[in-house]
Amino acid sequence: MSDQVKHECGIVLIRLLKPLEYYQEKYGTWMYGLNKLYLLMEKQHNRGQDGAGAVNLKIDQAAGKQYFHRVRSNKTNPIKDVFKHVHAPIEQVAENHPERLNNPQWAKENLPFAGELYLGHLRYGTFGNSSIEYVHPVMRENNWKSRNLVLAGNFNLTNVDEIFNALVELGQHPKDYTDTVTILENVGHFLDEENQNKFRQFKNEGYSNRDISSLIERDLDVRKILERSSRRWDGGYAIAGLIGHGDAFVMRDPWGIRPAYYYHDDEIVVVASERPVIQTAINVRSVQVQDLKPGHALIIKKDGRVTEELVQVPQQRHSCSFERIYFSRGSDRNIYQERKALGRLLTPIILERINYDIANTVFSYIPNTAETAFFGLVNGIRKHLNKIKIEKIKALGCNITDEEVERILELEPRVEKIAIKDVKMRTFITSDQSRDDLVAHVYDVTYGIVKNQEDTLVIIDDSIVRGTTLKRSILKILDRLHPKKIIIVSSAPQIRYPDCYGIDMAKLKDFCAFTAAIELLKERGMENVIQDVYQKCKEQQYLPKEEIVNYVKEIYRPFTDEEISGKIAQMLRPKDIDAEVEIIFQTVENLHEACPNDTGDWYFTGNYPTPGGNKVVNTSFINFMEGINQRAY
Repeated sequence: MSDQVKHECGIVLIRLLKPLEYYQEKYGTWMYGLNKLYLLMEKQHNRGQDGAGAVNLKIDQAAGKQYFHRVRSNKTNPIKDVFKHVHAPIEQVAENHPERLNNPQWAKENLPFAGELYLGHLRYGTFGNSSIEYVHPVMRENNWKSRNLVLAGNFNLTNVDEIFNALVELGQHPKDYTDTVTILENVGHFLDEENQNKFRQFKNEGYSNRDISSLIERDLDVRKILERSSRRWDGGYAIAGLIGHGDAFVMRDPWGIRPAYYYHDDEIVVVASERPVIQTAINVRSVQVQDLKPGHALIIKKDGRVTEELVQVPQQRHSCSFERIYFSRGSDRNIYQERKALGRLLTPIILERINYDIANTVFSYIPNTAETAFFGLVNGIRKHLNKIKIEKIKALGCNITDEEVERILELEPRVEKIAIKDVKMRTFITSDQSRDDLVAHVYDVTYGIVKNQEDTLVIIDDSIVRGTTLKRSILKILDRLHPKKIIIVSSAPQIRYPDCYGIDMAKLKDFCAFTAAIELLKERGMENVIQDVYQKCKEQQYLPKEEIVNYVKEIYRPFTDEEISGKIAQMLRPKDIDAEVEIIFQTVENLHEACPNDTGDWYFTGNYPTPGGNKVVNTSFINFMEGINQRAY
């Protein structure tokens, strides 16, 4: 994505199902789980770099001994900083008493992060600020083990206000107005209730307080706690949690918006936000890694029982298609094939727009995340050329010669590495003009490949959100090669609506497609449409979210996709370049053909899977009209 858009967080949960001595004997270190935690977090560092955190829970730690240990960081390289602090006491022991590092029992009793349960998190902050208090995992502490709660998640709720007010009605006084604190206190409330109900039950049965604690830990109904907690949640979420005595869980939203995968055997349970990181870290095949079902929770009891249980009734699956287009690691087998398909499906329209003049067209991609879609496009072009080759060879008839066949077989798309990203340049200079001049040099180009004023450059990008980088940098850079025409191709459709489930795309004014539609309405004397939509949004501003309609769709209704694409190209073309510029977007139909199992397309279509989505787009349009520069949830 040429526009840098931050996105979903990453989670890791590890439960060692054997004593630490087992891993010392089999793998040569009791740090087996800790090492896997680091690897799984590092392999997901793309999912958030605003902060990182890790928690370890020691099961059955003696009274008076600390059983939770947590390290969080919001520094520049947060994963490195977290594990520097995690390993500091270990390195101190290695230096002074190296023999103790081979003693798992001593390590568990004396060293932080020598335990059976690990929870890690990579944060991108879509709500709240970047201070350390907002970095996951977050904790709710209590003197009873089974009332302690630690949470980390990849989530955004659209109705924080509703849940916050419900907590206030219960008599709580939440310390902050964020979805993180709201969810923590929400789950914590029902955890307390479940503890209290079990306490009364066992007290009535005549057990002592000391015995009751163990019985509560044994019988705590984690599924029931999650079911009661999440009834009001509207949004996308994959939330992992630890309860102080040793139960653990990961829960996924009923629409499957946010991803969660798991693997378990008799040694270990692993949960992460992406499938291939589990495959790499644990060295297992993709078919052994399960997709946590929407509306379900993976529950790991203190005694090691692992179950996947229904928590909320699953809805029509709307898992995020941006995961497939851009965010997730392309090393996932299915995602790789889907990204290639996205490129391949663009072949017909690109051939049409270059008038099938492949000889005078150079194909490339920017940035590297678009490489897989580019491979698919090139395959599609080659398939088209193969048909031409077959016809040309047939046409030779009896006059066929090796030289003629060789000349025909040499027909190939001109595939080149046109732009190479240079080191990341800091824009120290404060003036916009000077900063733009620096930004225009973040890519180096390969000179001498493009024929001056003859060739068309076709450049594929995985998606275009704001178009800022295209206008200020990429198009100017490509124009240095003096092509006749530059065609920028997005493997994703036009982004028209805000996201409210985890991606940093919350303001309508930031979308070049929205801006283009507004400009077209003004040019054609249709400002009344803008005012009508504004009035309809204002009229439903205070309705329950379930009654709100997405009237913002009417902004786009008068225009074809091609008209909006043409306006975007006109808006993004810098005035000081010579080349003609055209922009092509993927169709929604092709998106669903390429990614049939991940139908979450609300940013393209405005079809939000939850009622809160319509509330967000409604508020976002009101903010745009009233000049309010803030997110709509």
